[in-house]
Amino acid sequence: MATFSYQAVDRLGRVSRGKLAAETPEMVITNLREQGVYVTKLWEEKGWQTLLKPSENSFLSMEIHFGRKVKGNDFAIFTRQLATLMKAGVTVADGVRVLAQQTERKPFAKALEEVAAKLRNGSQLSDSAAERPDIFPTLFINMVRAGEVSGNLDGVLEKLAVFFEKEHYTSEKIKSAMTYPLIVSIMAIAVVFILMTTVIPTFVGLFASFHAQLPLATRIVMSVSHFFVQFWYLIIVFLIGIVVLYFWLIRKPTARYYRDVVLLKLPVFGPLLQKSAVARMSRTLGSLFASSVPILQALKLTADAVENEVVARALLGSSDSLTAGQPLSEPLSKSWVFPPLVVHMITVGEQTGNLDFMLSKIADFYEAETEAVVDRLKTLIEPLMIVILTTIVGTIIIAVISPMFSLYQQMGSLGQ
Repeated sequence: MATFSYQAVDRLGRVSRGKLAAETPEMVITNLREQGVYVTKLWEEKGWQTLLKPSENSFLSMEIHFGRKVKGNDFAIFTRQLATLMKAGVTVADGVRVLAQQTERKPFAKALEEVAAKLRNGSQLSDSAAERPDIFPTLFINMVRAGEVSGNLDGVLEKLAVFFEKEHYTSEKIKSAMTYPLIVSIMAIAVVFILMTTVIPTFVGLFASFHAQLPLATRIVMSVSHFFVQFWYLIIVFLIGIVVLYFWLIRKPTARYYRDVVLLKLPVFGPLLQKSAVARMSRTLGSLFASSVPILQALKLTADAVENEVVARALLGSSDSLTAGQPLSEPLSKSWVFPPLVVHMITVGEQTGNLDFMLSKIADFYEAETEAVVDRLKTLIEPLMIVILTTIVGTIIIAVISPMFSLYQQMGSLGQ
């Protein structure tokens, strides 16, 4: 049994320091949480040192990739199956080896084989997974490490399975809402491009031969068609430049912040993105608290995982406030991105000592809200996009056809 020193903050935001004897740091965190105190720093009495390994500190600043080489659904299935195998008495090494043989995605299978080999040589799952950060999310690594120390690895894997399953389900619902307008938008652009480059130019010579005064709308369409035909390469270069500039700017936190502000302020999709971000934040933070991860570390990991710079900055600001002795709900209440319901439920969780439970309920509520909004959007977007496409194409056609009637009338009057 070792002696640990800690710094913590209680439900009223009061900072306290002390010492506690326990076998593991997770036991210290759990014991203090039962007293309504959340650990912000923890070190063993051998000397000043946080209980994170040096390599773990670097994990806190890394981006969490849920699907760069592995789809979210694949990872959710993996964690669920591994948790089931462990509950059935299969060792971690054998479970990972079996799942590596069953995985169809080659990069994931190769990574699991590497992890299984290290496990057979005596390494822990968290350390083995940490060597492949391109495959295993930081959240997975840290929660597995907490489960290994506390001896509750199968329980932690169950929580991770629920987390990744919820993440995958919510993201798929949002993708399904975005797919239809994206396809219709691409079709609209393609139709307009074809009309402007192949159909409209055939009328230019006809109209020019009559030397008639064309309507303003027709002249505009003709000018745009001429530009498309003569300078189509400039359009391609411009679009490529916009894409390159976007991905260059988006690497900067400030650009990501303003992008997310604009997206969250959108009239239709903004509330959907806000609910999704709040659900992800609550699910991640609640899972980390339930696994006895220190609160400051949990906030940093959640800020990386939420994939929204506005929410991430609010969480990092909360870390500073917690260090200064304020409760978590206090700084969150000052951020416009968190609805009053979220702040109220977090406050109740802090007062009752059940913050992880309340965060889980917040996640359940906003995931259900996200699903409901997506279902409503599906029924609204389809007719809306049809109207937009019809308006664009119809405007071009009317602008070209309307002068034809005037020309025919002129020809008829000349014939008489």
